Amino acid sequence: MKKAEYSERGPVPQDVIDIVDMTLPPPSAGQVLIEVLAAPINPSDVLTLTGQYGLLPPLPAVGGNEGVGRVVELGADVDANLSGRTVLLPVGVGTWRTHVIADAKGLVVLPDGLDVQQLAMLSINPPTASLMLSDFVALQPGDWVIQNAANSAVGSYLIGLAKLRGLNCVNVVRRESAVEAVRAAGGDIVLVDGDKLAKRVAEATGSAEIKLGIDAVGGAATDNLARCLAAGATLVNYGAMSGEPCQISPASFVFRDITLRGFWLSQWFRTATPQRRAEIFGEIGKFIATGKLRASVQATFPLREIKQAVAAAAAGERDGKVLLLPNA
Repeated sequence: MKKAEYSERGPVPQDVIDIVDMTLPPPSAGQVLIEVLAAPINPSDVLTLTGQYGLLPPLPAVGGNEGVGRVVELGADVDANLSGRTVLLPVGVGTWRTHVIADAKGLVVLPDGLDVQQLAMLSINPPTASLMLSDFVALQPGDWVIQNAANSAVGSYLIGLAKLRGLNCVNVVRRESAVEAVRAAGGDIVLVDGDKLAKRVAEATGSAEIKLGIDAVGGAATDNLARCLAAGATLVNYGAMSGEPCQISPASFVFRDITLRGFWLSQWFRTATPQRRAEIFGEIGKFIATGKLRASVQATFPLREIKQAVAAAAAGERDGKVLLLPNA
């Protein structure tokens, strides 16, 4: 058994993480031992390694916040039917490892025979996209939304969910080389951020009223999105890929009544009812199971290549997710 652990944080994320041997006891009553099948490396994971994320675990810590595994051993008082089943790993347990012990109660059991790589990405990026589309503006089929970082994992899920809900989506990227990947993911309107973005968006949409903007970049990109929105619209920020604070003109607030909000999935998890969680994950799980919702995977790595995997995930130009296959 092995885990990818870090005991310090630093500016080069792959330099602080290493493979460490570990020993786990047999699962206690009510617990199960899970063999980890796949775990993604999300931007939040990279920021946690560099110390720039909003919530930092105490050190030493095991990397990774989501993934999927197979139940391989049961403790006492656990339903025998759970043996061999594919389950979501509990969020935040440190998923970059070969095995995890978890409480059986509350585990989300997944259908057998599905793509475990797609299932491994179910817990964070898809609900982020879904909730930003539903919880800030009451959008109706035919309404318009605009997002930047459209080639990110959240961006690709947002494209898919918008289509399933009958919404129109303008997709903005930061480089020309990302355009085709977003189009391949289903993006109908794909534009490169920069000068006169609002004018180009108006031309592409027939001057449609855009009620919701979704920003993962910050800096000047936030203001570029704000200028594309209709009066009274809402702009939601969930990241700062530029490394800069959100910039927005006072004119957007004063003269066009734009609202700037923030979204953090960890906060949602703390306040959402079990029923609401079940509703969100049930919808997303159904779409992934039927192939209606997918994210691009750029590369997979065994756990022993954790440094190469983190470096690949931290690279600026990617068109897909980096996944760990710990037991490969």
